[in-house]
Amino acid sequence: MDEDHFMEDEEEEEEEFDSSDKPSLPYNALPRSTRMNVQRSNVCSRAYFVVVMVFFHVYIINVIALLLYVHYNNGPGDLGGGDVAVSDPGNGLPQPAPSTAELQVEEQGQSFSLPRIEGIRVGHVQWVTLVPGRTVEMKTLSLKPLLFEIPGFLSEEECRVVVQLAQLKGLMDSHTTTPGQGQESHHPLLSLSSEEVFSLLDLNQDGLLQKHEIVSHSRSQDGTWLSPDNLRQILTGLEACSTGMLTLGDFRQVYDVSQLPGQQHSVKLHSDFKKRSKHTWLYQGQESHHVLQALRNRVISLTRLPSALVELSEPLQVIRYEHGDFSDAHYDSSPSRSETPCSHTRLAGNTSALTEVSCRYLTVLFYLSSVDDGGETTFPVADNRTYEEQALVQDGVDLTDTQQTCDKGNLRMKPTAGTALLWYNHLSDGRGWMGELDEYSLHGDCPLRRGVKWVANSWVNVDPDHQQQARYQRLVAQRQQATSGIEDHYQSLSHSDLHQDL
Repeated sequence: MDEDHFMEDEEEEEEEFDSSDKPSLPYNALPRSTRMNVQRSNVCSRAYFVVVMVFFHVYIINVIALLLYVHYNNGPGDLGGGDVAVSDPGNGLPQPAPSTAELQVEEQGQSFSLPRIEGIRVGHVQWVTLVPGRTVEMKTLSLKPLLFEIPGFLSEEECRVVVQLAQLKGLMDSHTTTPGQGQESHHPLLSLSSEEVFSLLDLNQDGLLQKHEIVSHSRSQDGTWLSPDNLRQILTGLEACSTGMLTLGDFRQVYDVSQLPGQQHSVKLHSDFKKRSKHTWLYQGQESHHVLQALRNRVISLTRLPSALVELSEPLQVIRYEHGDFSDAHYDSSPSRSETPCSHTRLAGNTSALTEVSCRYLTVLFYLSSVDDGGETTFPVADNRTYEEQALVQDGVDLTDTQQTCDKGNLRMKPTAGTALLWYNHLSDGRGWMGELDEYSLHGDCPLRRGVKWVANSWVNVDPDHQQQARYQRLVAQRQQATSGIEDHYQSLSHSDLHQDL
């Protein structure tokens, strides 16, 4: 037994000796323990890769979701191209004007906002493209109020057309200042040739005057666009033509006849009072002159406001200042008060009020002529550190009296033909809507010392109550649909009844 045991131990030692002398085994013949470690390492690497890919896909999904949220929260129009492009290195680009559909909101639903142009600082210049192929600069003149100057907003030809349209419409006296002066105006309000009148009446500029183009000039509620006698005379000549249209030659004969003595009842051109200025209103909607429509569209592009707000605002006001005419410092808009309704939205109100006020979110003023001496637009308290109404009277001098203190205003702009001024009459309410009246927007016109000054005001009317504004928008849309067929019926009426609209 002992020998057998000894022999077994000896054989085991020989086997161990032999195994130690053998060369190392190849990779695929590693011991089981080593193979198990390699398999565990592969499993960890694969799991790590899966975790990384999951986090990567989650990140991509979050980025896509964020982009979709921004897109649908701001509206498609905020990401697309607009009518106006402002180049301002280092600052964000203004977004295009919201579409008309953004105004169609429910009374209890979400509100819509009013974009505002950033002033950045006084003297800051932004480049604005309002007409394809032509870029103009917009310079910040003040921050209180937020006021911009845009040279070259109108061309020389556009200024001339607007002035001629105002003369053709007829100007009426503004507020009187000094009664009983017995001064007379020696400037005729209408001095256009038959060719110029024909061009202004020819809305589509096709060289032919049609009945609906003449009728569109008879819807004045003030002034004298065309007197009833003139209108009847022109329409009589139109009906005598077999083609139903007037060429320039035909119109020249008819118009010259209508201007003969005894054929018209001209308005009184002289006054017993000294007037501050004369003004008229020019309609800018459909069927208006193409220059007036172009100006309205340019205002929409500049302000980036919804087109419905601009289109349903007041017509273009054109003002003529003669020697000595002026305008005391005033506000274009009124303080926001719930008990006083706005003039433009009174139709949507359910209650009656004794008074109503003008609610003008902003003003765009066009200089239609240059002035040699006087006639500056002044902002007496622009960019004052503080505003106090009592401070408007200093040492017995009233800063609102432009006749006496125009040279004391903080900011004055000399009229230059084609230049436009844009300022906001109201502050923001902090929620993207119209807030309180900006008291720094007080402005006036210095007395004119030489020449004639022509300006035009384009106001954008907004109700401080956005729900009231939305109701007004819907009411107007409903009335337009209800009266869509009246226009054809109106054009079919005999011209003998057209004078009732004058």
